Amino acid sequence: MQELVDQARAVVKQNHLRWTKQRQKMIESVARYPDRYFNIAEVDQYLRKQYPGLSHDTIYRNFKEFEKLGIVELRQQNDQMQVKYSCDSTHHHHFICDVCGRVQEIQMPPIDKEFFEKQLPGAKITGHRFELHGVCAECQAKSLQ
Repeated sequence: MQELVDQARAVVKQNHLRWTKQRQKMIESVARYPDRYFNIAEVDQYLRKQYPGLSHDTIYRNFKEFEKLGIVELRQQNDQMQVKYSCDSTHHHHFICDVCGRVQEIQMPPIDKEFFEKQLPGAKITGHRFELHGVCAECQAKSLQ
């Protein structure tokens, strides 16, 4: 885990931002399990116990900043914002196990933005997300026992 925290610290400092104890705790909270998404509300509750003066807005704003830097990934799931450690600047897609919540990167062919923009006259596509959901091999094996 420390290697992931150090990697995040380097990215923060390269972008001329301060590395604070609170930011370190934020990264540590998601770097413990880099293959899982966490509800930001849970991370928020954990951090605010340690730093009572830390506001919800500060936590969310920092996670948004970390997302811009490629340190974390954010997604909306069931009306809740979720966060996952991801100090990886390459675009990728996920398979998410509905049982254990484990996230695995998957490869897929490049998406042709022009193909979709032709269907949306006047629109410019700036990004996309692609997730597959199901039951991972480990959970499948456990269910057969």
